[in-house]
Amino acid sequence: MAATSADTAPIVLRGVRKAFGEVQAVAGVDLDVGRGELFGLIGHNGAGKSTLFRLMLGLAAPDAGAVHVAGCAVGARGWRAARRRIGYLPENLALYDNLSGLETLHFFARLKGAPASQCPVLLDRVGLGAASARAVRGYSKGMRQRLGLAQALLGAPQVLFLDEPSNGLDPQAIRDLYATLAALRAGGVTIVITSHILAELQQRVDRLAIMADGAIVARGSVRELREQLALPLAVEVRGDAVALARVREQVAGTAEVGASAEPGTLRLRCARERKMELLARLAPLAAALHDLQIHEPSLEDLYFGVRE
Repeated sequence: MAATSADTAPIVLRGVRKAFGEVQAVAGVDLDVGRGELFGLIGHNGAGKSTLFRLMLGLAAPDAGAVHVAGCAVGARGWRAARRRIGYLPENLALYDNLSGLETLHFFARLKGAPASQCPVLLDRVGLGAASARAVRGYSKGMRQRLGLAQALLGAPQVLFLDEPSNGLDPQAIRDLYATLAALRAGGVTIVITSHILAELQQRVDRLAIMADGAIVARGSVRELREQLALPLAVEVRGDAVALARVREQVAGTAEVGASAEPGTLRLRCARERKMELLARLAPLAAALHDLQIHEPSLEDLYFGVRE
């Protein structure tokens, strides 16, 4: 992944603000997303994600600040050409039901100035090759979503914005989606993605930003956010009643013992900096224990940890 300096990053925002009446939808956002980076943008409904997307796409003008995407200031001279280097999949893409999948893609290709020869290739890429001649009215929600992804990929974009791209997709299609994104990322495409399914993003994004009330309240990789927030680790210990009683004695003062509904299981909470101390205390009991698992805070834990 390339460095994310303001000089080289395909997406650079500085002091960006946007208000609608008295509502501050975007409140002083600074952001850099590097070339070949898969960047997640998460937040509750009304946090400002959609408005930020619109600003980066040039669909709305900021009240203050600067927005640069694909090497051009949004709305400035040259922006029209720069937009051809950008792909966008909205959360709800409007389609003409009477057109076939291939006809739909030809329509978007003409709008974007992309060669028509890309259309059948992209339909194959998203798994719609066999359905390219069918009318869109017969497409399932997942098929419509894949068609939307195909239109976003027209013109081989350098920057890709995806708003809830897995909406309506089955597990296999979600895996295929992220395989496609991984290949694009490896080719240097910069991708910004939003999703309410946080577990889906956790192992796939390079970095992410958490928005609340129009501002970015945390950013970094999942590992960096874990270190910043210092949320406790969860440790699950399994054994018989005698072994678990000894665990309680050994961890006193090092970890909190929580209730567990599962027989033969003890749940502990431990500060990150005391993990090794906890393991050292449990080591003498290893032969008496059946299992031990350490659970790092999930992205969902981090998200709610930031908001609390």
